[in-house]
Amino acid sequence: MVKEHFHDAEIALMWIISRACILQSSNNIIILGMVMTNNPVFTIFVVWHPSYREGQDIADSLSSHFVGNLYQNIEDDCPVSVLERSQIVPGITTPLPIGWNDSEFTAVVVLTETTLVEDEEWVAYVHMIEKGTQDQGLSSRLFPVAMDRRGLELGVSQQALRWDEWVESIENPIQRLISDLTHEFCRMLRHKFDQHRYSDGVDSGLGHYLKKIKVFISHSKHDKDGKSLGGRIRDWIHNESLLDSFFDVYDIPPGLSFEDVLLHEVGDSVFLAVNTDSYSSREWCRREVIEAKRRLVPIIVFDCVRDMVPRAMPYLGNVPVVRVDPDLKGLELTDRIKMVTSCLLDEVFRTWLWFCRVGPDVSDSPGVLFTPRPPELIELAAVPFSGGETVQTIVYPDPLLPVHEEQLFRKIAPEVSLQTLTDWLEGQP
Repeated sequence: MVKEHFHDAEIALMWIISRACILQSSNNIIILGMVMTNNPVFTIFVVWHPSYREGQDIADSLSSHFVGNLYQNIEDDCPVSVLERSQIVPGITTPLPIGWNDSEFTAVVVLTETTLVEDEEWVAYVHMIEKGTQDQGLSSRLFPVAMDRRGLELGVSQQALRWDEWVESIENPIQRLISDLTHEFCRMLRHKFDQHRYSDGVDSGLGHYLKKIKVFISHSKHDKDGKSLGGRIRDWIHNESLLDSFFDVYDIPPGLSFEDVLLHEVGDSVFLAVNTDSYSSREWCRREVIEAKRRLVPIIVFDCVRDMVPRAMPYLGNVPVVRVDPDLKGLELTDRIKMVTSCLLDEVFRTWLWFCRVGPDVSDSPGVLFTPRPPELIELAAVPFSGGETVQTIVYPDPLLPVHEEQLFRKIAPEVSLQTLTDWLEGQP
């Protein structure tokens, strides 16, 4: 967990460094002659007034989630850091400034409540942060979190997350905060990556950024659980979350090809497989899963098998799986749907962190396939990147693939090299 608890001398030193000349190159930050490499892709600053006692617990929860094991396998260093801005700097009554150039993406989460709103210097500090985000563009965002009603009186233009309303309901507020922030962080990553990936064909402004993360709900209509659970997930997404969905019964316009729409949406969404008893036996379910794997989109399996599956689909492996009893009703089922959508958002964030860490210029390397998951044999059929090049190297997140899996690759495709991102980068000129 990356935190900032300093004694007075340490804070003073940090303050001096923060005021020093900072030179940024494309890959390194040079501070006072010292080169710092492997900067995080995404930095989250958590800001709260020192009089707000709950602030530390919330910051610890955010740090535990975003700097946890989920994201550490992209390479040797975790691509996300969580830094605190609560302790004041000697000589003034506000914390260190925000380091806007320390990573490619910066999110500032301000826990705004009565004590902060009533402190003029802290209000000015937050307004300085607001100005900083406006100067940085959509890769840096300010997220006010209204911890109480007075928190809405901060006077910033950004829409606030409403913790004060969550604690009055049955919501677990910290889980809701993590989920909503993850959705917005995914928007930030997607927007920047798509600008690079589709430089001539994507709206670079607010219109593209505002697109919700869309969930492709893949399900079988040939057993009662597939249609029922798929419908419940769709309803919850539309009524209770910030997400959007694609559910074929409602979302294929008349007059368009069923196949064309499905295959387009698979590539334009994140993929949720509602795996019921008949799912693996349905041709279109199998095609959807294969297409999602070939497109390298984020995938979660919602395992709802009731009795047995005659032939399990081999392509449902190598991704996170959430189990649910198909007989669950009411709040118990809702809790599992919340869990699977939270896991899906985590997988989206992890996947796009990977692609942003790799970078659009590197990811176009001829003959190299960058996969956000441990490699599996289906990726030998993935669409190559530039110009129809034959895939010669598959680069994947740390850690190393188990020996028996790597041996299987060598037996089937001895001409293909498997490398972790860390090893591949070390071998580049």
